[in-house]
Amino acid sequence: MKQKVAKYIAEKHLMSPHDKVLVALSGGADSVALLCLLQSLGYPCEAAHCNFHLRGEESDRDEAFVRHMCEEREIPLHIVHFNTTEEAARKHISLEMAARELRYTWFEKVRQECGSACIAVAHHRDDSAETFLLNLLRGTGINGLQGIRPRNGFIVRPLLCLNRQEIIDYLTDIGQPYVTDSTNLEDEYLRNKIRLHLLPLMQQITPAAKENILKTATHLADAALLYRQAVDEGRTRVLKEDGKSLDIAALLKEPAPATLLFEILHPLGFNESQTEDILHALPGQSGKCFRAGQWRVLKDRERLLIEPDTIPVPPVLDIQTYTYTPDFIIPRDRQTACFDADKLSQPLSLRLWKQGDTFVPFGMKGTKKISDYLTDHKYSLLQKERQWVLCCGNDIAWLVGERSDNRFRVDDNTQKITVIKINSPQNKPK
Repeated sequence: MKQKVAKYIAEKHLMSPHDKVLVALSGGADSVALLCLLQSLGYPCEAAHCNFHLRGEESDRDEAFVRHMCEEREIPLHIVHFNTTEEAARKHISLEMAARELRYTWFEKVRQECGSACIAVAHHRDDSAETFLLNLLRGTGINGLQGIRPRNGFIVRPLLCLNRQEIIDYLTDIGQPYVTDSTNLEDEYLRNKIRLHLLPLMQQITPAAKENILKTATHLADAALLYRQAVDEGRTRVLKEDGKSLDIAALLKEPAPATLLFEILHPLGFNESQTEDILHALPGQSGKCFRAGQWRVLKDRERLLIEPDTIPVPPVLDIQTYTYTPDFIIPRDRQTACFDADKLSQPLSLRLWKQGDTFVPFGMKGTKKISDYLTDHKYSLLQKERQWVLCCGNDIAWLVGERSDNRFRVDDNTQKITVIKINSPQNKPK
């Protein structure tokens, strides 16, 4: 058994021979076997145990067991207590998800504090087969059908070369006791239903079902490498250089546009149903908006615009009034606007433009809708949303960063000039 695990560790490059390892120790057979095997292989180990207080006296029994085991084996032990029920309610997530987040966040904190090279968890071959079926039943892409990976960042899984029965046999051979989590025998959770009912039924139908599942997961892991390469290449073809917009025509030319769109947007929080809705909206008119978490996607002419879903920040304006003399040089940059101070007879206010707004563009006599002006100047939907206007009373004096209103222009009768400048270039509409 030791040789089998040592070979697997070496083949998968999980750890170096002298690495200190932080072992996640629940007290169950899997984690107990993991600690015993690593210690017998010569790895310096420390253990970490979480008491989630979800099983009453049984949770305290597990804590007492790991304390006694680590004392016997002279292994440093770290213990933490969590109010898992309260955490799940606060985050509106399941107890299972809350326990997982709490556990791995704390493991990483302890790993850094004790200087461990990695965190060893006790997943084995049966767990990997169950994960494959779990993801298959929930509905997943190729990434979810690879079983459990041997290493993920600082998390290593040295027991993926063993099945549950091999682990039990090993502990029996060395006379090492362990505790049993009674919830593993209940079928309240989907994983337990798979373990207790589905996998045994599949093995009745095909005795090699579990091994065939693991072989398939291995093949899919190799296929996933090619898949990710193809996705990366497709992403390069359809995303604009700024990475904030996607070329719709280029996307629709891809062999699998729906899949590529999902892979681009899923990391931002969009699910498969949302990406399908976005794909169906591509032939339609501009203006359709889709939101997920802190991100949104806007359909805009030939592009999909991708950006954080944030409230536009108003520009900071510097306002100065001077006596107007013939030698005064009026700035011509778009970040600055000059007005006849006497024409600014009403209070100034700053707001985002809205539908129906009109102004008289500098140099013109008739009014123009701001919506038409922005469209004529090929503003994107995102640029339109961020366009601010400076108002004098109810009239618009300046389409900020773009064009001032002709009614407030400097002329031959001007005696005082008001110069307004954007002080925050990052807030200027782009």
